[in-house]
Amino acid sequence: MTGANGLGELMRDPDEAQRKLDQWAEGLQNKAERYAAAQERTEQLRLTASSQDGAVKVTVGADGGVTDLEFGGKARTYPLEELSRQILQTMHQAQAGIANQVAEVMQETLGDEDQETRSLMIGTLRSRFPEIEEEEPPASTPPPSSSSTDAPPPPHTPREKRHEAPEDEGNSPW
Repeated sequence: MTGANGLGELMRDPDEAQRKLDQWAEGLQNKAERYAAAQERTEQLRLTASSQDGAVKVTVGADGGVTDLEFGGKARTYPLEELSRQILQTMHQAQAGIANQVAEVMQETLGDEDQETRSLMIGTLRSRFPEIEEEEPPASTPPPSSSSTDAPPPPHTPREKRHEAPEDEGNSPW
């Protein structure tokens, strides 16, 4: 440790030791500021999805929580069970974009810094809020039941790709 970059060299030149320590502290401060900016931008993210027929519109934040829920006029015609299903489906559609949006913010704010941390965070978000795959429509649609003549047929139901997610320790993606 007494080589050109070792501790012995720094001990001989306290001014150089102080400069290196100052550079290290400045680097940490800059990194903290970049992460704070990324967190602030992430917390401002809002993703919105609408049902195919416009009956439901859901907006979520980067933590997946619903920040706004709107109903179009057609929502009044749905039975409550169908409306509930549409709300959840539309919420999941909005949440499916969270990981990509957070990844974009991190790339813009942090560049190529801390790839391992970024991969872990984005992987966790993809597990919590998976992309939605569309199911293949059935070959033949069964005739509508006579009891639901006023209700529209249920729209196509997407299938979610769900993965095991670690325990959530809060609502922030950070």
